[in-house]
Amino acid sequence: MIIAFDTYYYDNKAKTIGVSFNKWENNTPIEIYSEIIEGVAEYEPGSFYKREMPCILSLLKKINLDQIDFIIVDGYVILDDDGKYGLGGHLYQNLNEKIPIIGVAKSGYDSNKLNSRALLRGESKKPLYISAVGIELDLAFEYIKSMHGNYRMPTLLQIMDTKTKENCG
Repeated sequence: MIIAFDTYYYDNKAKTIGVSFNKWENNTPIEIYSEIIEGVAEYEPGSFYKREMPCILSLLKKINLDQIDFIIVDGYVILDDDGKYGLGGHLYQNLNEKIPIIGVAKSGYDSNKLNSRALLRGESKKPLYISAVGIELDLAFEYIKSMHGNYRMPTLLQIMDTKTKENCG
């Protein structure tokens, strides 16, 4: 199983969504997991993972980790050419480096040319930025490229994004 996570912040709350699916080409999720946590940490520049990690870990408690082959996070796995971990890298460590993590970010960093790849999907002129740990970057890139959808954002990741904002404040 593959599961993608995203979190939306509002009114000192965090709504985390996990969308699970079996094949990269799927256009509908197997299941959508959801959880709202109150009293989330403030955003700390350069340490975004400190805010989002507890949300993802809490939702992961509802899922059998042995069934997960890959996790996709909204953001970076590796932040720069020196290998500094972002959210996905810290999640990988937290899960004892057992589940490969793929990051899909909407904006690029000039300092991250070695550990991310720009992916143009559909007719979009704006790329997605793919990073990974526990799996070769080129393979992670191909997996995200092969996901269902004709637009910049794959269908299942768009569903996830929409679900995070539903019924929030």
